[in-house]
Amino acid sequence: MLLRVVIIGAGGHAKVIIEAVRAQGGEVVGLVAQANDSAPVLGAPILGGDEVLPALRAQSLDAAIIAIGNNALRERLGRKAQSLGFALPHVVHPTAFLSPSARLGAGVVVMARAVVGTDTSVADLAIINTAAAVDHDNSIGLAAHIAPGCALAGTVRVGARALVGVGSALRPGIRVGADAIIGAGSTVVADVPDAAMVGGAPARPLRRRDSL
Repeated sequence: MLLRVVIIGAGGHAKVIIEAVRAQGGEVVGLVAQANDSAPVLGAPILGGDEVLPALRAQSLDAAIIAIGNNALRERLGRKAQSLGFALPHVVHPTAFLSPSARLGAGVVVMARAVVGTDTSVADLAIINTAAAVDHDNSIGLAAHIAPGCALAGTVRVGARALVGVGSALRPGIRVGADAIIGAGSTVVADVPDAAMVGGAPARPLRRRDSL
């Protein structure tokens, strides 16, 4: 159960996480963001930039949630928070369905009406976004993002930091490589290599991303 947390990030993704934390009965003490983001977000104050994290930890605030949409940046900030001694609790909205045999890593976020199916594993800092359906025996990699409305059939493997775009569908057994991007509304019927960008129905290669 969530208690008192600080959220790192103050954009739209942070708003959704604030509401999910509160729906679980947790308290958002405040947000860590750039100094020019001074206005409260859904009533949660901006506490300062990254420089305030050591002081917050010293004040016995021991849990942080990374509310950053960029996958690579979310991974880096998560590791920084852990290095300072923060725990990274997972957030599961009360309206989500989480199978009893599903496994969630540190800092995972499962949004409203999402489904995480039987014997599925979701690695640290991954996002299963609003109304996404991740069926049985899936493996979702470190800091990956399954966007709203996606449908992943059984035994899909999604690599670290990959993005599966809004409303995409993946057939059983698909492998999506690390750092790949699947465009919104795509139908994926073939494996996607590392760092590739694909889109369409059926999804076709667009280009390869530069190395991260």
